[in-house]
Amino acid sequence: MVAVSNGQRSEQAPAGARTPVGRPLLSLALTALMDDVHAHSGALYLRTPDEPVLEIAVTAGLPRAFAAPWQRVGLNAPIPVAEAARERRLVWVGGEQEMARRYPRISVILPYPFALAALPVATASTVYGALYVTWPGSHPGQLSDYERTHLTAACDRLALRLERAAEESRPPSAEPELLAPSAAGGAADVLGTMEAARMVARLPYGLCSLDLNGRIGFANAAVADLLDVPVSELLGTHLWAAVPWLNDPVYEDRYRAALLSQHPTSFVALRPPGTWLSFRLYPSTTGLSVRISRARAVAEMNRAGPRPGDAASRLVSLSQMLSLAGALTEAAGVQDVVQLVADEIAPAVGSRALVLLGARAGRLRVLGHRGYPDAHTAERFDGIPLTARAPGAHTLHTGVPSFFESREELEHLYPLRRATPDGFAAWAYLPLIASGRPVGTCVLAYAEPHPFPADERAVLTSLGGLIAQALERALRYDAKHQLAHGLQDALLPRSLPSVAGIEAAARYLPATQGMEIGGDFYDLVDARPLAAAVIGDVQGHNVTAAGLMGQIRTAVRAFTAVGQAPEEVMGSTNRMLIDLGSELFASCLYLRLDPERGRAVMSRAGHPPPLLRRPDGRVRVLDLAGGPLLGIDASVTYATTEVDLGPGCLLALYTDGLIESPGVDIEDALAELGSRLSLIGDQPLDEVADDLVRNYAAAEDRIDDVALLLLRANGRPPTDGP
Repeated sequence: MVAVSNGQRSEQAPAGARTPVGRPLLSLALTALMDDVHAHSGALYLRTPDEPVLEIAVTAGLPRAFAAPWQRVGLNAPIPVAEAARERRLVWVGGEQEMARRYPRISVILPYPFALAALPVATASTVYGALYVTWPGSHPGQLSDYERTHLTAACDRLALRLERAAEESRPPSAEPELLAPSAAGGAADVLGTMEAARMVARLPYGLCSLDLNGRIGFANAAVADLLDVPVSELLGTHLWAAVPWLNDPVYEDRYRAALLSQHPTSFVALRPPGTWLSFRLYPSTTGLSVRISRARAVAEMNRAGPRPGDAASRLVSLSQMLSLAGALTEAAGVQDVVQLVADEIAPAVGSRALVLLGARAGRLRVLGHRGYPDAHTAERFDGIPLTARAPGAHTLHTGVPSFFESREELEHLYPLRRATPDGFAAWAYLPLIASGRPVGTCVLAYAEPHPFPADERAVLTSLGGLIAQALERALRYDAKHQLAHGLQDALLPRSLPSVAGIEAAARYLPATQGMEIGGDFYDLVDARPLAAAVIGDVQGHNVTAAGLMGQIRTAVRAFTAVGQAPEEVMGSTNRMLIDLGSELFASCLYLRLDPERGRAVMSRAGHPPPLLRRPDGRVRVLDLAGGPLLGIDASVTYATTEVDLGPGCLLALYTDGLIESPGVDIEDALAELGSRLSLIGDQPLDEVADDLVRNYAAAEDRIDDVALLLLRANGRPPTDGP
């Protein structure tokens, strides 16, 4: 029995894997694996029966709250443990920058230096779950052969034991989290502990101990004096909850950072009304030791940790980053992404300008920019070869972010930048990588020299990942949008033909939802000595509807060209639609025009009735004979109606998008349309068309597309003689 890891087969699981399943199976397996590879935390996920979902069964080394956002994850989720189960391979993330680049959702919540390995727990036939383990940020950038071998072998053994448990109908259940056990000892240990307590009590600074859940297990008298809280009220509580002025997410964030990275961290806080205290956190795998003292001077305080104002800024950046993540999901096109980054990110991180770059045909292309006083300054990036020695090209090619704290630092690596100054003094070049491939570069420019500490670099790199995902979607959307509109333009007539005795004007407005493409169509055919006009609506607002619309329009033209009567054109088009096997229906209104006689013969298939305006301004709705929608019944026949179309008469043909609005009665909307046509019908026809669709053209949210075809008879009145 073998499992797959990074495309290679692991060693045969030892025979011991066939021993009876013990309790607690999962906890013992996870902790043994962590001990083997010296990992300091981990979690084991099991596949939920009958669902493509992984759920945490046991955690070790850190509180379960650290993994709370990923308690249940879908197999398709873009996180390492799901990827390991989905692709049945080991997934390695070597540090915070790699995490931010590949898995920005995790890095947004845990922007700390740590390394992670995720592996599937699977046999050759079944995926039972997956697990991950983490190491402090000091871990080398790659797994050693020893670590890789022991991780894969341990997962193979666990998979075999889970297979046996399933065969014996004893599936494992979730188990309590495993944190570091409390030390136990005899009398000698007690004496040592008492002496240690006396020693700590004599220290001039505060010292307290926090367990892995952040609860205070010990505090000396100096802690009580400095915090102004009795020791009895501190023990067993969380430090940031027991002390009101420490109840700030920024301080809890430092505790999380220390535990996950296993690096000492620090911060300063103001004890009201005016006493500055310095907190230094020393982590281990069993908890935290916290040293508390008075901040000696403002200068030293600034070196020891962030000021409260700085902490607030950091918190604002994180909250705005989360806000951006939500906002970016609503961004449709590339310019939406540019505007959101400019509105949300640049102010939060202090950037004064930005450029969003993409790649096309081996060169950088400027997708958008904001904040540059001279647009030509930003547009100089456009057209730079990806092989050029330029920071934007280098970042896009390597996928590694670049931070330049000053102009001198940038020009030292890229001397050619001296020839193109932009007036800024610091820059962050963020690679935009989505689905494992680079899609662009985000350039943030700063007005003054700007240091980029490690935590800010992690935040900016995480932002790059979020922006990349939004940009990838936006590029696809814009491409589909251009394709859809190109298809729509190709299927609708570019211009209306000149027909003797008939003046014509048409308008089309796509819906603003979906792909902004629809099935509404119109056409005017010069089939001398007569003419024909058609308007229709295929249900749907997608490429399928547009394609079917094109087929119907072509069919109507063909049936008109061979001289079919209006009722025959409708019947033939109906049968053609049914023969195509489409599940879509279409409404249609077809007219055969005879300007010389001042007559029009019409046939209708479930389409809204046209409006006829007489030269005296009177407008009436034409109640035409007809039949059901096209595409329903192949045997149906469509009746025709002949109407007078003398000189000066104006026909308005339209689709239902022009008269249907939420909360508005169709009869009222039709009456309103008739009133407007009566008032403006004598104006030039293009002005009439613009006026009738003006309200819809200005609407930001059109749920349906709109087509309008106006036909005005301007031929000679009929005569009885030569």
